Amino acid sequence: MKHTLYYHRHSDQIVKSDLKYKEDYDELISVINSISDKDLINAFNFRKQERPNIKSLSEPINQILKEKLLNLGWSSESAIFYDKAYKTNRKWRLDFVKNELALEVAFNHSTVISHNIMKPVLSSELNHVKKEIQTSLGVIICATSNLKKIGNFDGAVGTFENFIEYFKPYQSIVPTPIILIGLNAPDSFYINEKTKEISLKEQTEIF
Repeated sequence: MKHTLYYHRHSDQIVKSDLKYKEDYDELISVINSISDKDLINAFNFRKQERPNIKSLSEPINQILKEKLLNLGWSSESAIFYDKAYKTNRKWRLDFVKNELALEVAFNHSTVISHNIMKPVLSSELNHVKKEIQTSLGVIICATSNLKKIGNFDGAVGTFENFIEYFKPYQSIVPTPIILIGLNAPDSFYINEKTKEISLKEQTEIF
């Protein structure tokens, strides 16, 4: 998938120069780049058979990312804190972790943008609550406004553009370097808002 990047606290220079992050980050970008329109269509149609009321690309993208990352040794649903009261609550878990890189896939409501930003911070910085994991760099994957529209995401979903609005005033309270990845819309198709089905764009051949 094509994507757009935003860097918080010089995270672009960090992943280029620090070997502690470079391999894992490059691996993640390769995974994102490997997702084709055909992959998205197949995943959407497969999910449609299991859950007919699916209406957007949110679930297919999540599923593809999960399968590919788990195959590469990423941990899924990693608890940030050791305490059982936090460990069993999903809001205190990271979507994926590998070594010192924390990854959130944020296709949820715009009201939780701030919490999505803070989770990689909580897993990276010192905390008086005992930690389960320790990371030092965060990555957040979200939808750009064009993917939100073309992929028929819920209207309340926070976008890449919304996240950037938060990062600027949050500069002083988010000490962790974070890379924001905004996924762009597919070139060859869209999800029809009325039928909730795949609609190919004119003169498109993807198979």
